[in-house]
Amino acid sequence: MNKKQIALSLVLADFVALTAYAVYHYSYMGFFEVIFANAVSLQIFVDLVVALAFVMVWMWRDARQRGIAAAPYILLTLGLGSIGPLLYLIRIAGDEPVGASAPDHALA
Repeated sequence: MNKKQIALSLVLADFVALTAYAVYHYSYMGFFEVIFANAVSLQIFVDLVVALAFVMVWMWRDARQRGIAAAPYILLTLGLGSIGPLLYLIRIAGDEPVGASAPDHALA
């Protein structure tokens, strides 16, 4: 595990703990009660949906380039929010960057 993966794992662990705490106290359906409580919380939710939609499109394209399956991370994102992208980032943090190793004939 490299430094990026360790840092991302710490962020993931903290975020999972916060999510578990919130679900424990308010239940998963309690999130939706809070979301629709007023216009401010609804706006924050819509903003999160838009941002995560962009992230899911990026994950899908990036995973296709890397030859890995994006579906598990997309499903986690749809069900658990930022946990999916954090896991995806941990997964790819140890990989060589896409396009970093060019074939020998491309260098000539």
